[in-house]
Amino acid sequence: MSLRNIGIVYRKELTDSLRDRRTLISMIVVPLVLMPVTTIGIGVLTAKIIGQAMKEAPLVMALGGEDSPGVMEKLRRLKTIHVVPARPDFANLISDKKIRAAVEIPKGFEEAMGRGELPTVQIDIYQGELRSTIAAQRLEQFFRGLRDAEVRERLVARGLSGSLVKPFEITEKNVASPEKVFGNTFGALLPYLVIVLCLTGAMYPAIDLTAGEKERGTIETILCSPVGRTHLVLGKFLMVLTASLATSALATSSMAATFLGAREVLAGLARDQSNTLRAAVHPSAILAIFLMVLPIAVLLSAGLLAIALFAKSYKEAQSYISPLMLLVILPAVVAVLPGVELNARLALVPVLNTSLVAKEIMTGTYHWKYMALIFASSCVYAAAAIFLAVKMFQREDVLFRT
Repeated sequence: MSLRNIGIVYRKELTDSLRDRRTLISMIVVPLVLMPVTTIGIGVLTAKIIGQAMKEAPLVMALGGEDSPGVMEKLRRLKTIHVVPARPDFANLISDKKIRAAVEIPKGFEEAMGRGELPTVQIDIYQGELRSTIAAQRLEQFFRGLRDAEVRERLVARGLSGSLVKPFEITEKNVASPEKVFGNTFGALLPYLVIVLCLTGAMYPAIDLTAGEKERGTIETILCSPVGRTHLVLGKFLMVLTASLATSALATSSMAATFLGAREVLAGLARDQSNTLRAAVHPSAILAIFLMVLPIAVLLSAGLLAIALFAKSYKEAQSYISPLMLLVILPAVVAVLPGVELNARLALVPVLNTSLVAKEIMTGTYHWKYMALIFASSCVYAAAAIFLAVKMFQREDVLFRT
């Protein structure tokens, strides 16, 4: 095998690809722009939406309560909600977001409480809708306070201490390190985006160097050169891998710079939480994630090259690669789901294993045995993909499909 020939092919393809606008956009512009937009942009937008919803006094409808004037008076005096007159179509109004919630107060509510009965107050909401959820929480807080006040009054009337309602306090204390807090919350986002962008960065060069050359009619000229086909495919593979790694490296660097430079803006983080974010992002973790993604980049680059080579045109190659994107994205999404933890079996599943171990690395936990198993298995998959790409390039019926 001649490394000189492979280098010649690689330099030629690299020069041509750097002149291609689509390759430059997918390799450089997308990771540098997408990371700040997805982290800062979405974070700021989410913080503004939630902050605005928390400041608003949601419209709430009170159903019943005519015979409980004391409760209704206290409910109307609340500044955190705005009570509107009752209407029979309250369910449709909630569904249409005309009002945010409705509270159904049973008949004889105050008298029933005075007799020691257990009347039920029902809160009707639009489940999953932000402002409806906020309205329900405020209504529930009001009626819980009303219930506790009623219990205290009964205890005091019987000569007992009102503190019996709340005999002890419950507090929470975080004992996890900043790395684990950050990694558990945001750790799955980084490997997911890096792997997806790794695929995106390799996609257009792989298509252009195979199906694109078929479409342009230049593949015959390349095959007539005094360079072996194995050298040709390896040179093309190195070009695709370069684009994939460049995209991955830029995405990782952009994500780290975004977290470090805009920690006080992300998702409305408070100042003390921004210190947690500062302590959580370590260059060593970023480097470890990049190294674990390396075999995946090789696997994706070789796989894309083999699939695109089978196509007769650029559009056909895109249609073939679309299912591969789904196969890559799904395991990365599974790694984001709660309750999915790294084990020996999942360490053998490509893409999913890298996403899971990267999430653990972001928490500051390094499972060296799993990391070695994942790296080794990913290298095996990558080698198989390269072997497949070489074999495909040696088949005349694949190279000259018409």
